[in-house]
Amino acid sequence: MKLHSYAVGAWQQGADDGTLVTDAVYGEPVALVSSQGLDFGAMVRYAREVGGPNLRKYTFHERAAMLRALAQYLQARKEQFYALSYKTGATQYDGWFDIDGGLGTFFSYSSLARRELPNERFLVEDDPLTLSKQGTFLGRHILVPREGVAVHINAYNFPVWGMLEKLAPGLIAGVPAIVKPATQTAYLTEAVFRAMIESGILPEGAIQLICGGIGDLFEHLNEQDSVTFTGSAATGRKLKVHPNLVAHAVPFNMEADSLNCAILGQSVEPGDLEFELFVKEVAREMTVKAGQKCTAIRRVIVPKDKLEAVLEALKQALSQVTLGDPRRPEVRMGPLVGAAQRRDVQGVLEQLKAQGCEVAFQGSSELLGGDWEKGGFMPPTLLYSPKPWESGAHDLEPFGPVATLMPYGSLDEAIALARRGKGSLVGSIVTYNRQEARTLFFGCATHHGRMLILNRENAQESTGHGSPLPLLVHGGPGRAGAGEELGGVRGIKHYLQRCAVQADPTTLVALSNEYVRGAKVREDVVHPFRKYFEDLEIGESLLTHRRTVTEADIVNFANLTGDYFYAHVDEIGARDSIFGKRVAHGYFLISAAAGLFVSPAPGPVLANYGLEHLRFIEPVGIGDTIQARLTVKSKSAKDPKPGERPTGVVTWAVEIFNQEGKTVALYDILTLVERKPAVQNSTASA
Repeated sequence: MKLHSYAVGAWQQGADDGTLVTDAVYGEPVALVSSQGLDFGAMVRYAREVGGPNLRKYTFHERAAMLRALAQYLQARKEQFYALSYKTGATQYDGWFDIDGGLGTFFSYSSLARRELPNERFLVEDDPLTLSKQGTFLGRHILVPREGVAVHINAYNFPVWGMLEKLAPGLIAGVPAIVKPATQTAYLTEAVFRAMIESGILPEGAIQLICGGIGDLFEHLNEQDSVTFTGSAATGRKLKVHPNLVAHAVPFNMEADSLNCAILGQSVEPGDLEFELFVKEVAREMTVKAGQKCTAIRRVIVPKDKLEAVLEALKQALSQVTLGDPRRPEVRMGPLVGAAQRRDVQGVLEQLKAQGCEVAFQGSSELLGGDWEKGGFMPPTLLYSPKPWESGAHDLEPFGPVATLMPYGSLDEAIALARRGKGSLVGSIVTYNRQEARTLFFGCATHHGRMLILNRENAQESTGHGSPLPLLVHGGPGRAGAGEELGGVRGIKHYLQRCAVQADPTTLVALSNEYVRGAKVREDVVHPFRKYFEDLEIGESLLTHRRTVTEADIVNFANLTGDYFYAHVDEIGARDSIFGKRVAHGYFLISAAAGLFVSPAPGPVLANYGLEHLRFIEPVGIGDTIQARLTVKSKSAKDPKPGERPTGVVTWAVEIFNQEGKTVALYDILTLVERKPAVQNSTASA
């Protein structure tokens, strides 16, 4: 069959003389892959002129809802994706990382966006910055979607997860994408992509697909566009310096294969649970996806006096690995992506042996199904480097089921060996000794994008060395590419343009849809707690009546709470304190302020949802008079669950001040407010 690309809103078939892709297990033909005939300039224009405007019409929450719906649609069809995944050499366990892992990233980012981002089409990043003495000139950072296209170039080892983990943050940001999968496994990517288009969930132009080469695609990119790349460091460096990318300063995020390591702590003894965890983790990382992971452990750094014990334990674990057709349940490891990849790995192995590495163990070549000659099978291979400082394993990566044992004499030596990788995506430290973990972590952190510290307390729930998580950064310095992917909201910000705006407080409110202290407020005869979510306006405010704080207030609050701190109840002690007198409890002020502004009757305000950013600024003593101002700061509609009444969260800015007009406390309170039953959609607008 011929793979199709999806360009300018239509499926387009490749040429007859494309690249033939074969089954990794039996070497049988699977697909012809070619992008010949694609108009790459038209694809870029279509993304900018159709996809971008269509996505930017929606808020973060609305785009997150699309992502969730898309994940559910794909999840219902994942068995057909597994059937194709076996052809890539992946076992069902391998497919779980790729297929379910990719869908999990969609689900995770959908939840993250609705939880941590506003229901807006832009993101206000930080608190206002005062740029003048009187507070009439403020600064703030607002992030908006780039008006270009994100080009995602993916590696062959994760044809599903590689695509979805890049699409998730970009689509939520409101940026359309062009996906270019690696040719060897593009047939699986194309199947998942085809289902995404068939779902009709994403707006027109949001995503496009290139099966085959990228032609002159880079020639059409400009400063509004971005490129993400996953693959070999050598290829990434060539693409990164493309003249047009350099000329337009196109952001280029590279995530390259790296020589990741696992370090066994000196304090760990054979028989310890940490020793077993270390061996299990190394063996798993060598065999999952047949070692074809950018996060796989390549260097196994162990204390000299534990070397023999580790070697014997790894031999025992790896000898139980069965090779063959990944469809068979008894098969533990499938083939590499193809015979050509096996030849590449074997070539690197020969170079490593020439540079002093020895073969310490090689697994059985017996197959449980599959074709040894036509497929990409290779047994797990453990090398030993007797002179680790001179080892080529710090520079050469066999991208397959291969790892190299390296002995160390001290923690400083272990750190230095780990750093010889010149930048890694991930490293693991296995120890139950916290001081040892601290020394190794801070010694290695500068050279790693992520560090797993594994011990008996987290082993049950740990996702393991090689599993990137949506909420954490995936990337690393140096050889690993110096890029960052995922990382929660941080990943979404990669596709947003940060713009610093300088303006007066009231103008900032108009731009940000968020009240800023010092801006003009609006007051109404109707108490704000008597209004539905839709009727409340940003900047709507209530100035309360006043209340004088008495000694009885302080004593009663102390008796009620049991807080007899000397500054509140000890006249002599308080006189010698930083206040010079007895003062009211800070939490009494908050409680008293609530009494000033709360409307007690049942109404649209349903519940207190939380309190944030509390600061006590000036002390309040006996005889001082307080007053409060309550102002609508921001609003965010919540997605109602079936059977629930529709609600939204309203954030109120609260300022408590004294008889001299001095601010004594500042904070935000969040309330759950009922929406009008007939209104289901967000009222937020850009």
